[in-house]
Amino acid sequence: MLKTIAKIALCIWMVLVINAAFLYAPSAMGLGDLSRIIYFHVPLAWVGVLAYLVSMVYSIRYLRGGFAKDDLLAAVNAEIGFIFTILATITGAIFARFTWGVYWNWDPRQTSIFILLLIYSAYFVLRSSVEDEGRRARLASVFSIFAFVSVPFLVFIIPRVYATLHPDPIISAESGFQMDAVMFKVFLASLVGFTGIYTWIINLTSRVINLEQNNRREN
Repeated sequence: MLKTIAKIALCIWMVLVINAAFLYAPSAMGLGDLSRIIYFHVPLAWVGVLAYLVSMVYSIRYLRGGFAKDDLLAAVNAEIGFIFTILATITGAIFARFTWGVYWNWDPRQTSIFILLLIYSAYFVLRSSVEDEGRRARLASVFSIFAFVSVPFLVFIIPRVYATLHPDPIISAESGFQMDAVMFKVFLASLVGFTGIYTWIINLTSRVINLEQNNRREN
């Protein structure tokens, strides 16, 4: 019952967030309605980083306990992170098209995200190339840990070291547009909503994994 209520509440929340992003929140000065993409671009990127972090945590748990479920959840989180990173990249490219004139120009931010996608692509290649389940899980867990070490550098540090056109300090007055109170509230609401979507996906996936493992034991 509580899960059903939570799902309905999340759906209502996201409907309100989407409506607020387009109809309630004001547009940023100098960017107009293009600034509304920030309510989706940043939350997508946030969920991507969060999923990569959780993937690393489950990988560590697998190496310590050897439970297959931890390995599967590590893989699922890596997949979710990969998908959300792609979606964040697409929304970022749309923003770039209308601000820089091109979808992709190998800006430090775009280049670092491209490298991150390559790293996790290698993770999936590794998982698909090793047949033995135990060996695959161990190798993938170690790779996942080292892969996440690169995430803070590629997402937060490197793009700030080199000059970039990316309007990163969106809440700073120095080099970007500054959010007013209404924009900031909608922005935070969107972060909460997308985090809820991620939690929902993980919950469903965990239940599926449990069912599959129970069926294996019965057979």
